[in-house]
Amino acid sequence: MSSSSKLAVEIGRHELDSLVDATPPSGKKRSLGLIALVATLGSLLFGYDTGVISGALPYMYLPTDAHGLALTAAEEGWIGALLALGAAVGASVGGKLSDMYGRRHNISLLAIVFFLGAIGCTVAPNIWILYIFRVILGFAVGGASVTVPVFLGETAPKRIRGTLVAVDQMMIVFGQFVAFSMNAALARMHGGPHVESNGEVIDWTNTVAHQVTSGALMVDGGNGMTWRYMLVIASLPAIALWIGVRLMPESSRWYIANQRIPEAIGALKRIRDEEKDGSVSEEIDEMLENQRQEASQEKWRLSQIWNTRWTRRLLVIGIVLGVADQLTGINTAMYYTPKILSAAGLPLDDAITLNVVSGGLSFIGSAVGLWLVTKFARRHVGIYQETSIAISLAVLAAVFFFLIEPYQNADGDIVGAASWAPYLVLLIVSLFVFAKQSGTVTWVLVAEIFPSKIRGTAMGLAVGALWVANAFVAWVFPIMMKALGGSATYLLFSLINVGSLIFYIKFVPETKYHSLEELERRFEKEYS
Repeated sequence: MSSSSKLAVEIGRHELDSLVDATPPSGKKRSLGLIALVATLGSLLFGYDTGVISGALPYMYLPTDAHGLALTAAEEGWIGALLALGAAVGASVGGKLSDMYGRRHNISLLAIVFFLGAIGCTVAPNIWILYIFRVILGFAVGGASVTVPVFLGETAPKRIRGTLVAVDQMMIVFGQFVAFSMNAALARMHGGPHVESNGEVIDWTNTVAHQVTSGALMVDGGNGMTWRYMLVIASLPAIALWIGVRLMPESSRWYIANQRIPEAIGALKRIRDEEKDGSVSEEIDEMLENQRQEASQEKWRLSQIWNTRWTRRLLVIGIVLGVADQLTGINTAMYYTPKILSAAGLPLDDAITLNVVSGGLSFIGSAVGLWLVTKFARRHVGIYQETSIAISLAVLAAVFFFLIEPYQNADGDIVGAASWAPYLVLLIVSLFVFAKQSGTVTWVLVAEIFPSKIRGTAMGLAVGALWVANAFVAWVFPIMMKALGGSATYLLFSLINVGSLIFYIKFVPETKYHSLEELERRFEKEYS
């Protein structure tokens, strides 16, 4: 054992007290509120970059002569899917980089990647360059999804740790709401997607698309640049994140894990009020004790996890939870609500503007979700979520089947449908996203079901599966809407959620009322 390792493991309490007294703060005092505000800019960017594409895609469909990208349905799906695939890699690599070089260092690096990704997407001259920068942006999204909650959880005192981590999840949804709001403002400023032909402005509809494809319309301009304005806005929070996080202290727990006790004390003194949060010496001593316990525990490899019956079952439950979280169809709303409303008969500029309604209810739902998870059992919240989603999507499928698709002509235009039908679609989609956000317990469950010796590997697989499912839904949804229509597409998603409901009822264990150590003993006994 090295001398530095021996110091971390074997230092006595009296020696630690003396070291704490002798170590000054490593910089100016920082309030926990300011730290949370700065760090969660990474989560706001996560939300913005996943939500902004919903308003940008209709403009990307414009022909290149109108400054669009002349998208097809398959290409549209890849724009969302590649970000999610990049996020799957970013979550895995970002976690390792965070462990190696520090939480603050990693968030600072992610801010640069967010900025480069946003600028690269904004100036992309064609779909292939856009694809590359969507992957880069996805890497930042995935890295933020694992690094920011860890930084907040390790920095916050016990009394508000759960609240700060929950606020991080709300900030993701708030970022999506900000994206929808910016999209709406820009759509109002520049108008809905349109082309110009011989000085005449023509709305971009399925009929116009058909005319352009057949060469019947000569396009010499349009407002296809609007999508670039939507995407470039994400560079501003990235700059603020890079500046802000450099003024914050590193996680003291990361310092302890890397045998750097004086730095841990200096960092902790910058953010602790000992009257409210207790003694710095006691907290450092607790960190050291946790480090001793973790150092004494053997970490299992994937082969050992899979070959042991009870851990294999937990791994399968975690992976299915991650996949089911995305097969709710939530990203069909996050990425494609304007497309859904347009398919229901609304003009695209109105559809982009009204997307703010679903975004607002999504944010409210995330706040309600905090209360539900605090008050009720995890399984019951999950069952409520799946039941509500299955019903809302079944109703949405029925609305498309009875009120919209019978009035759709060969070009895809809605002729003669009830004028209130698109607003009914908006209401149902808004209720759907409210149910999803208010009932989300996936992240809580996967953080609680795994014992510590397999937690890192198992959570990595579960989160990776979640992002792959996210990519699959983002890729396949535009193709399904074009080939199957809204009714069949949403009926299929409703049936998938019925399956997820059955899974929650029959297989998902309750974790709320036991410590992590008690859960480990219980699962080993029950699942072996």
